[in-house]
Amino acid sequence: MPILPNTSLTCDADAFPKKSRLVKTNRITAMKTTRLSFLLAFAILTPTLVLAEDPKPSPPPAEAPKVKPYPLDTCLVSGEKLGEMGKPLVFTHEGQEIKVCCKPCKPKFLKDPAKYLPKLTK
Repeated sequence: MPILPNTSLTCDADAFPKKSRLVKTNRITAMKTTRLSFLLAFAILTPTLVLAEDPKPSPPPAEAPKVKPYPLDTCLVSGEKLGEMGKPLVFTHEGQEIKVCCKPCKPKFLKDPAKYLPKLTK
């Protein structure tokens, strides 16, 4: 305990907390109170909001459209054997699986499919 000059009184520094310590303590208490308030509000409102929604029946799962398999082992556009130029490009056109040998053949097919589709029935 320090002794004050010109007096016989002593000052106990621990009896009077510093202002900065009080301010920090008040801020921490306020933050804890705010957090607790938000948590309580969330815990109370969440079940209410979930139960308030109208349960809508989910639509039945859509069935995948039936796709006719590609019957040829050659490109529909160029006539090349599939797989010679790499992995063939596979896509569906009006329910029919189409295989072409390369990327440039797809736009050619899409430009005039009526020209190439009769080859599937031969």
